Amino acid sequence: MSSPALAPAPAFSAPEFRAALGMFATGVTIVTARTPAGELVGLTANSFSSVSLEPPLVLWSLSQRSLSAPAFHAAPYYAVSVLAADQRDLALRFAAAADERWRGTDWRPGVTGAPLIEGAVAHFECRNRSRYDEGDHIVFIGQVEHCAHRAGAAPLLFHGGRFYTEHPL
Repeated sequence: MSSPALAPAPAFSAPEFRAALGMFATGVTIVTARTPAGELVGLTANSFSSVSLEPPLVLWSLSQRSLSAPAFHAAPYYAVSVLAADQRDLALRFAAAADERWRGTDWRPGVTGAPLIEGAVAHFECRNRSRYDEGDHIVFIGQVEHCAHRAGAAPLLFHGGRFYTEHPL
């Protein structure tokens, strides 16, 4: 089997592409793990998506340049905490390049040992099943081993560079 041909250069700029992607409203998550030495790692991600119900699989992606990439690559388990509408400041803290992400953050270890963010609307505890290098990101596929949610809790949403919460139509 031959390799697919490379696509021609796009007729749009990276900022135009990013702006168009920003029109897709997403939830906001914090993905967390522990390093082999037991250190906590975590970051804000809105690239979270379901993949399969049987087996239960989810995905998220991380920049290859992220300082956390080696830790997530090595972690046997990670957790995805879907943030609640009142957790905007937490989303911003875990999105920034800061050493103090965990200071004052309420969390507990999940069944797999990965940190779960308290107050989140849902948690997915995942075995780090597979990873794919695609473009400038790593796509992580996780097999969900445990999950939980708070029925009726309002999620934090992101659209067009701004945070929102839901409003039924």
